[in-house]
Amino acid sequence: MTILNKLKRVPHKFGLRNRDLAKAPIKPKFITRIQEAPLNLVLFIGHHKVGSTSLQDYLARNAVKFARTGVLYPYVDFEGLAYHASVANGHPTIKGALPINIREPHNALAFRMINEASGREVPSYHEGLPSQRQMFNAIRQQVRMFEPHTVILAAEVFANFGAVDTKLIRMIRDQFPNANVTIVATLRRIDEYIASWHGQRLKFGHKVQALRETGGMGYRKGIHFNYQLMVEPWLKAFPDARAILRDYSDVSAAGGSIVDFFVQTGIQKPEKLQNERRVNDSLHRATYEIARRANHELNQESARELRHFLKYSTKEFGLPLNKDIELFGDQNRQKMFQAFAPIDQWLGQTVGTDAFFADQEAVLRCNPIAELDVACETIGKILGCKSVNLDKHVLDFLAKCRSELESGTTTHEGSTG
Repeated sequence: MTILNKLKRVPHKFGLRNRDLAKAPIKPKFITRIQEAPLNLVLFIGHHKVGSTSLQDYLARNAVKFARTGVLYPYVDFEGLAYHASVANGHPTIKGALPINIREPHNALAFRMINEASGREVPSYHEGLPSQRQMFNAIRQQVRMFEPHTVILAAEVFANFGAVDTKLIRMIRDQFPNANVTIVATLRRIDEYIASWHGQRLKFGHKVQALRETGGMGYRKGIHFNYQLMVEPWLKAFPDARAILRDYSDVSAAGGSIVDFFVQTGIQKPEKLQNERRVNDSLHRATYEIARRANHELNQESARELRHFLKYSTKEFGLPLNKDIELFGDQNRQKMFQAFAPIDQWLGQTVGTDAFFADQEAVLRCNPIAELDVACETIGKILGCKSVNLDKHVLDFLAKCRSELESGTTTHEGSTG
């Protein structure tokens, strides 16, 4: 049964027909009655590294208050539903990091859909997920019980659907027939995106080649380079949808992913919401080469220890700005610019302009600080800091890295990227 057919169902708690609900003596405050108005479905489809996790965290922490005003950020498993019920019953929200299935339920849904369509494993950090069928049923029942006017599904993993199997997009569509659909996507200038995505992979322990060696061209055939492959299948599946494609630089200038999302979609926020939080911090680009070599050379436990240190303990080292560190090199930037030109043109045509990224020419400009130089300097600061509490094995590795960097030794091919 599709989600909108819920309007025809009999809510078992009251045993009444929909038209009789207004006469019921007890009616939970979080239910907002809908007459004949179609449901509004807002789909945030990514991209990665554009503030998506902060948006999801904000929606999850404030899900109860949003639901009471008719805006549903639905959960897909027992953990999320239990959390929502707990907060609705007056218990405090979790102060620290939310469990990932609570914070990112629609990423969990997307990973499960990809798993059942292609056989790819669901990432281990999304534990204990139900089947796709059960997840859709959970959403369907929340829509039936809450009767929202707007449903928000927010998942950067949706960005992968066009490349994996377009039927996944149609499955989402078919759950919401006759809905008024808004599709939101935020996109970063390609050099900045590849640099940020590269850091994400390093943070997760992937063994990759340096961007100065590949220029990021290993991503060229996928959604991490070809934004048309990411966006176009959604626009084709929802030809009548309102499409909001945003340049990440404009999103940042507007106040960030959360502010921009609500301004662009027009969704009204209730009062006294929890403040937004910064989540999913990245490695500093001065540490990229250190983390890259660690992922290749150290055992998993030692590499994880060093990555954690690089992420949280180097902020006081006075490292240069990320935007000033060069990861690609001049020739790689020229290749990237040329390869991305038709994608930028397609995006521009989609939004009614000649080109999508106003500063696309900046892809050709190298940043002033060489990656290897700043990596060597950063290691020196780590080794020279008396308060550093790293295993001797890790410290020996850092000393070896500094020696190799000073001598110009390049190691490790890894996977493309």
